[in-house]
Amino acid sequence: MDKTPLKIFELAVSYIDTDNPPKDNIIYLSKTELFKFFKVTDSNKHTRFKEAIEIMQKQAFFEVKEKKEKGFEYRSIVPIPEVKWTDYHDEVMIRFDIAIMPYLIDLKTNFTQYALSDVTELNSKYSIILYKWLSMHYNQYEHYANQGGRRQEQLEEYANPSLPVKELRQLTDTLNEYKHFPHFETRVLKNATEEITQHTHFNVSYEKLKKGRSIDSIQFHISKKAQPQELNGEYKEREQDPAYLQDKANREVSQQALFAEAMQSIFTMELIDSSLISPVEMTDISLMANLQQEVYPLYKQLEEIVGIKGVRKHLEYVSSKKLDYSKPNLVKYLKTAVVRYLDSGDTKQPEESKTKFLKQPPRTLEEVAKDYL
Repeated sequence: MDKTPLKIFELAVSYIDTDNPPKDNIIYLSKTELFKFFKVTDSNKHTRFKEAIEIMQKQAFFEVKEKKEKGFEYRSIVPIPEVKWTDYHDEVMIRFDIAIMPYLIDLKTNFTQYALSDVTELNSKYSIILYKWLSMHYNQYEHYANQGGRRQEQLEEYANPSLPVKELRQLTDTLNEYKHFPHFETRVLKNATEEITQHTHFNVSYEKLKKGRSIDSIQFHISKKAQPQELNGEYKEREQDPAYLQDKANREVSQQALFAEAMQSIFTMELIDSSLISPVEMTDISLMANLQQEVYPLYKQLEEIVGIKGVRKHLEYVSSKKLDYSKPNLVKYLKTAVVRYLDSGDTKQPEESKTKFLKQPPRTLEEVAKDYL
C-alpha cells in the first residue's frame, strides 16, 4: 500500500481488541478521529478520504508464507473486503476478512505491537514497513532480556537483526523497483532509517554485509531512545514542591468525592442496566469520577426535558450503537452522544405534556462551557 492507505489500515487494526475480538470481524472508525489522526483540516478532506479508502481496499494484499512439515505453505489474502460509510454520519464501518483475523489477533504473541503515534509521523511507506519489522525484533529483545529464556547471542540477534537483500526487497515490495542497489539504498534504506530515527522512539542504523564482491544482506542496529527528561531537574524539584504536592493531593480528594457521588447517582444504575458499563468498571475511580463530572450533568439536563424514561430510552439507543470490541473513550463517547441529542431538537417534552416537540436553539460554545464548569 501507499503511505496514506497504509496508515488508515494500521489505524483500523489498532481498533481491534485482541483480548475480545469482534465476532463479525467489523470495527468502526470515526471520520473525525481519522481527520485528526492525519492532521487534515482543508475543505477537500472528505473527497481525499474517500479516495484513500478506495485505494486501501484495492492495494491491501497479504502474502503469508508458513513453514509446514513438508515445506512452505503460501496464502494470498485480501484483508478488507468491505468498507461502508455515509456523507451524513461520522462512523466508518470496516470489515476484515476472516482469513486475516488470526494474524491480527495474534499481534501480542508475535511481538508485533508498535506505537501508533510513531506511525503517524512517518511520511514514507518504506519507513512504516521497516519500522514495524524492526519493532517486532526489538520487542522480542526487550521481552527476553527481561524474562529470560534466550542466550546472549540470541538477544544480540534480536537487537541487531539482519535480512538478505532479496527478502528486504520482498518486504518493501521493491523487487521490480530501484534495481540498482545505490538507488535502493538511497530511496528505501537510507531515507527510512533516517526518518525512523528522527520521528520514533528508536535509533536505527545499518551496515551492508558482503558475500564475495556483492552485498548479500543488511544488518540493522536498533536501540531505544532515552526517555526525555525535564530540563534542569525541574521534575525532581517539582515533586518536592509543597504547593505542587498539595495541589496533587487536592485533585485526588476531588476525584474521590466525585467517585462517591457517582456511586450514589441514579445514572450509574441506568448505565449498568443499559450494559454501557459493567460492575467491574464501577471500581475504576478515574472513569466514574469523569462520568460524574462530565456526563451526569448532561443526563440531568436531559432528564428535566424528557424524564428518566426518556434518558433510559436514549441510553438504550446509545448502547445498541456502542462497539465493545473497538476501543473508544467511554466518557467521550457518552458525552458526545448526549450533547448531540440535546442539540438535535429531537428531545420530547415530559410525558404529561407530550403534545409537541421542544425545539432547542443551537447552543453556543460559551453556553456549553458554562454548563461544563
